[in-house]
Amino acid sequence: MLNVHNLSVSFGGEYLFEEISFRLNSGNRVGLVGKNGAGKSTLLKMLNRDMALDTGVIAVEKDIKIGFLRQDIDFVQGRTVLDEAYQAFEEIKKLELKLDEINHQLAERTDYETDSYSQLIIDLNDVSHHYEILGGYNYQGETEKILQGLGFRREDFEKKTETFSGGWRMRIELAKLLLQSNDVLLLDEPTNHLDIESIIWFEQFLNTYTGAVVIVSHDKMFLDNVTNRTIEISLGRIYDYNKPYTQYLVLRNEIKQQQLNAQKNQEKEIQAAERLIEKFRAKSTKASMAQSLIKKLDKIERIEVDEDDNSVMSLRFPISVTPGKVVVEIEQLSKAYGSNSVLSDINLLIERNSKTAFVGQNGQGKSTLAKIIVGELQHEGHLKLGHNVQIGYFAQNQAEYLDGSKTILDTMIDAANEKNRSKVRDILGSFLFRGDEVEKYVKILSGGERNRLALAKMLLQPFNVLVMDEPTNHLDIKSKNVLKQACLNFEGTLILVSHDRDFLQGLTNKVYEFKDQRINEYLGDVDFYLEQRKVENFRAIEKKQALVVEKTKPKESNSFQDQKKIKSLKNQLSSVESKVSSLEKELKAIDHDLLVDYEKTIQKPNFFDTYQAKKNKLEKLMQNWESLTIDIESMG
Repeated sequence: MLNVHNLSVSFGGEYLFEEISFRLNSGNRVGLVGKNGAGKSTLLKMLNRDMALDTGVIAVEKDIKIGFLRQDIDFVQGRTVLDEAYQAFEEIKKLELKLDEINHQLAERTDYETDSYSQLIIDLNDVSHHYEILGGYNYQGETEKILQGLGFRREDFEKKTETFSGGWRMRIELAKLLLQSNDVLLLDEPTNHLDIESIIWFEQFLNTYTGAVVIVSHDKMFLDNVTNRTIEISLGRIYDYNKPYTQYLVLRNEIKQQQLNAQKNQEKEIQAAERLIEKFRAKSTKASMAQSLIKKLDKIERIEVDEDDNSVMSLRFPISVTPGKVVVEIEQLSKAYGSNSVLSDINLLIERNSKTAFVGQNGQGKSTLAKIIVGELQHEGHLKLGHNVQIGYFAQNQAEYLDGSKTILDTMIDAANEKNRSKVRDILGSFLFRGDEVEKYVKILSGGERNRLALAKMLLQPFNVLVMDEPTNHLDIKSKNVLKQACLNFEGTLILVSHDRDFLQGLTNKVYEFKDQRINEYLGDVDFYLEQRKVENFRAIEKKQALVVEKTKPKESNSFQDQKKIKSLKNQLSSVESKVSSLEKELKAIDHDLLVDYEKTIQKPNFFDTYQAKKNKLEKLMQNWESLTIDIESMG
């Protein structure tokens, strides 16, 4: 289907990859892996002919259709979800216009006996036949099926695309791609904006797809469930094996060990030959033998061992002063918006140097409690931070915590102090932001780059308690490993909100499961927790929950869609939380000013109108939160 031969790409005089060759055949589902910056997305763009080749050839069989899921999309405003999805059927839509035009002429004209009228009848039959062959009478039903599989509900179909978040628009783009009957699919991080239910549906779709697929993904479980071949780009070379990702890693390690053993044996032979050469060289009777050995050594092809590229980033979290034995003490903590309770009577004690995981389904309060601990949300009940506690916080929605109008360098300089400002460029270099890259604006960075910048920024301020909310989102597989090692080496207290089992394995010594406004404690790591829950992974928990919801709902209800809606409300809830927190702080400051100097405070222009407007806005936000969370609660 597609053949790549001696393809090379260089930037700034350095090769991204050099003279790589491989072939894609029908049925190949390739996991394209490698560290950030290795050239994965560049290779996809070249396969799609979006970028010119430096050297080499990409040969594509005649009539092969290639579909490419990009990370940057641009929709025409005013189209509904269905209208945008129908753009996948460009030829069918053209035929529909042609059919409408022919039918309109037939209805308007009365010259039934003329040759031109007869030709219209012939054209109508021809176009209708072509329309049927292309699936014109089935495409609407197929479109609805794909959209529902990716999490859209029927009531979403007529909504304008601009009313959806970037993640949901990406799902529409993915739906269009799956509807186009392409022979080759090029997918760049397709699961970034999918919840577990949609990922499971997408896996089933790909496993029955007969064409070739090339997938860039950092989700190991997704790669293992979907791919049958792995191509890794590393240090300008590719490693290509007909194995899914985890099996490929085992195989490559075995091959590397064989190379090491062969290299050691060869080195022993070379050293033995060199000793004989030195011994015989001084003797005239043995000189010819020495020359023969020298020629033999020159002809030996030295065995090379594949290099591993672990230059993702250098990460070691700084530690500040030693805190008290108890770093976080929580008693009867509750968080409610209006009449709706998110957390109820939570009791929690986090001790110094402990490593704790917060797990559970979306919407159960994990991120809420993390934000309460770091002081971003107000609450009811008692929360006390221990003596000398200094918190470092990695937020899930990093985009909202980084100023898009600043450059990478300015972001770091503004966060630095006098002691470490001179080290900013060195820190950025260790996170792979080198040379002119530091002048990039934050707003154009990818998700993985933003996460790396956020991690680099954390190194500027020492802390002894680290709170991280879904830190592995957008990080490549090797970067996840580096981050995990940094968390293992961190000498302070760690609180992790995550759904990534591979990342959590062996990392924490206590797990709290969030469910039904409460938390349940498990004294062990994530494997112990899953063993106690009698499941193999977080996906199994999601599936069990979905099954329970399905059994308890009326038949006309759709548990798949309800699970999807819960996920889709997550960004809205997070946004409302942030706005409420900000308003509460503003009102608290105003109330403090009123207590300190009432007369001076009320003399500010339009004080009472502004004050009341803030209160009204807060009330509406709380009502909005209540409505959203009631919807979630009603769906289980």
